Amino acid sequence: MSYETILIQVGLADKPRTSRWPARLDLLQSATGLFLAFFMWLHMFFVGSILLGESTFWTVAKFFEGYFIFGKSYPWLVSCVVGFVALVFVAHAILAVRKFPINYRQWRTIRAHAKMMRHEDSTLWVWQVYTGFLLFFLASAHLYQMFVWPQDIDPNLSSDRVWSYGLWPFYLVMLLAVELHGCIGLYRLAVKWGWPNAPREILRKVKWGLTGFFLLLGLASLAAYMKIGYEHRAHVGERYTPSWVVEKDGGAHRDQGDGQ
Repeated sequence: MSYETILIQVGLADKPRTSRWPARLDLLQSATGLFLAFFMWLHMFFVGSILLGESTFWTVAKFFEGYFIFGKSYPWLVSCVVGFVALVFVAHAILAVRKFPINYRQWRTIRAHAKMMRHEDSTLWVWQVYTGFLLFFLASAHLYQMFVWPQDIDPNLSSDRVWSYGLWPFYLVMLLAVELHGCIGLYRLAVKWGWPNAPREILRKVKWGLTGFFLLLGLASLAAYMKIGYEHRAHVGERYTPSWVVEKDGGAHRDQGDGQ
């Protein structure tokens, strides 16, 4: 049966066609959300490289700054990546806000329905709204920091921020918000678009498995930064330089981001 025949039979043939823009905006919201979720996972592995040692974290950070390609660091390369991610983040936030409750009455109605129905997917959506609201502020501040001071992505300096500057509660809350929001978003995308084509029960188990894995990775990484920061508290602001770099440069290595 054709689309036109269905419209005639349900009495909608003479009504104006609905705009396709909401569907297009939904597609764009899904695409930006998918990009941010995968970026979040890559970022977590980068942050988690501290668990393999300070030298490993330093090596990964300098790789993104072009140190091993150009012979010296260009932190502005990191700023370019962060700037692009920030633009995608803003676009995703604007698209997502369309579906947020716009007043207290709507929000109270949604909460009442979620409690009454006890529907897990509806509850997950409510939590996605909570965490998304938090990320408006937390992720924006984090992206701004990385964009303006990319040269401070360093094992010692990053640990100083966590411990000596007392930012570990900020990173803890952001970790919980971003992991819950991202994994719930991927689950909802899978249900919405039908890929992978699997029962919801299985998708939920995969979703909670991914959430648990990345939360454990994030918490372990945060604990490592706190430990390093505590041990480095008497030398706040002092950069980390691997021993092999000092030996290679004859003790004259001063990688201060001269390529900016």
